Amino acid sequence: MDKENVPHKEQRNNPLHGVKLITILEVLVERHGWEKLALKVNINCFKKDPSIKSSLKFLRKTPWARDKVEQLYLNLKNENI
Repeated sequence: MDKENVPHKEQRNNPLHGVKLITILEVLVERHGWEKLALKVNINCFKKDPSIKSSLKFLRKTPWARDKVEQLYLNLKNENI
């Protein structure tokens, strides 16, 4: 059997499974705005001339920043439960 035909294991314990980074970022920007987001996660792409495109590029290359953004998103989702 090819690797391509092997079904991926479900990630039941991963609350971010299937959630795209762009979706996470859009939700956080809509909820907090760039200014508050920059206060919560201290990175320049949220402070100086922020955009979804530049933020995605930075977050994909910077695991610690992505972790913080993902945790903010999870906290937000847990508040809404």
